Amino acid sequence: MKLDGKVAIVTGAASGIGRRIAEVYAAHGAAVAIADLDLAGAERAAEAINTGGGRAIAVAMDVTDEAAVDAGVEGVAGQFGAVDILVSNAGIQIVAPVDQLAYADWKKLMAIHVDGAFLTTRACLRRMYARGRGGAIIYMGSVHSKLASPLKAPYVTAKHGLLGLARVVAREGAEHGVRANVICPGFVRTPLVERQIPEQAREFGISEEAVVKDIMLKNTVDGEFTTLDDVAACALFLAGFQTNALTGQSIVVSHGWCME
Repeated sequence: MKLDGKVAIVTGAASGIGRRIAEVYAAHGAAVAIADLDLAGAERAAEAINTGGGRAIAVAMDVTDEAAVDAGVEGVAGQFGAVDILVSNAGIQIVAPVDQLAYADWKKLMAIHVDGAFLTTRACLRRMYARGRGGAIIYMGSVHSKLASPLKAPYVTAKHGLLGLARVVAREGAEHGVRANVICPGFVRTPLVERQIPEQAREFGISEEAVVKDIMLKNTVDGEFTTLDDVAACALFLAGFQTNALTGQSIVVSHGWCME
C-alpha cells in the first residue's frame, strides 16, 4: 500500500499506537501531522520521522476543544495542501466499577473518545468534501467495541459508539469517495495498557502476572500481545484501500482474542 502524495492526521500520535501508525504512513509516502495534547512528544515524534527521510509536523491538539480541532485541521491543510486520511486514535483509560465511577471520569473519557472522534471527523470531512478527492477516516476502536469487560464501562461504551459513528460516516461519505472504518485491537503493550495491569491487580485482588495471563491474554490463540506493527499494518491497509468496497467495517486485530 503506497500513500504517495497523501496527507494524514493522526491524533494521539506522540506515542504508542498513534506514533507507530504515523511512522508507517510516512515510510509509505504520506505527509503526516502528529496531533497530540503533548506537543513536546509530538515534536519529538515528528523530528524522528523527518530525520528518517519522511515528512511530518507536530500539531498541538486537544481533541475535545472544538476551536483547537478546527484550527489544527485547517493548519495542516494549509501547510500540506490537503487532508486525505484521519486516524482518530486519541484516548485514555479509566478503570473502576460502575457503582464507584465518578461522573467526571465518565465525562472525561467519553469526551476524548467520542466527542474527539466527532470533532476531528467533522473538520476533516469538510476538507475532504470540498477538495472532491475522497479520503479515509479510521477510528481506533478495540476488542471492547465488540465485547465487554468489568471495570471499563465508559471505555466499552465509547468504543461501541465509534462503530455507530463510522457506519454513519460511511453512508454519508460514500458519494464523496470517503470511507470510514474501525480498527479493533486486542491488548497492545502501550503505556495505556501498562497502567491497567497494576490497577486491575488491585481491583481484582490478583497478581500483575495473573492480570496479563488470565485476563489480557487468556483468550488469544497464541498467548501474545497485539503489537504496534500489527495495528499499523491494518491502518496502512485501510488508508490505502481505493474503493467503497471496504467501508463501514470493523477489523479485529487481536491474536484471536475476539473473533466476532
